[in-house]
Amino acid sequence: MIHLELSDITKFTGDAIVNAANRSLLGGGGVDGAIHRAAGFGLLEECKTLGGCATGDAKLTGGHKLPAKYVIHTVGPVWQGGNHDEAELLASCYRRCMEIASEHKFRSIAFPNISTGIYRFPKELAAEIAISTVKEALLDLPAIEVYFSCFDEENYRIYVGLLKDALD
Repeated sequence: MIHLELSDITKFTGDAIVNAANRSLLGGGGVDGAIHRAAGFGLLEECKTLGGCATGDAKLTGGHKLPAKYVIHTVGPVWQGGNHDEAELLASCYRRCMEIASEHKFRSIAFPNISTGIYRFPKELAAEIAISTVKEALLDLPAIEVYFSCFDEENYRIYVGLLKDALD
């Protein structure tokens, strides 16, 4: 089932939140920085052991001081005009996160709006990719509750429009 929230993802109390990370996994701005600040120093220390992450891939850590038990770090693409596999790389982020959630038998996962901040991915296109990729994954994983956690009104309105028939 898909849920939509206008919320701070660092307050999510389910199994896992997704971090829109950079390749180093060592923190940054936006949601990445907020998650690292809320999780505390232990998250940074654990991320140092992972050796970074490729764009389109994802890696799992504990949640540390977050209410969520785990963090799935994924590296979205930087928007370069749309001719550098950005759409497929973004879809891969969502796919890999859902695969990790399935492998670990998570019951709930919350996604931020990956790549739409400083990586400048067009918000509506990013939302379309996120929704279609997650819906496809849910065909095989119907027990997972997926939350799209929008921090800002603009992304929330985009998701409301795209999900009007799919929300609980």
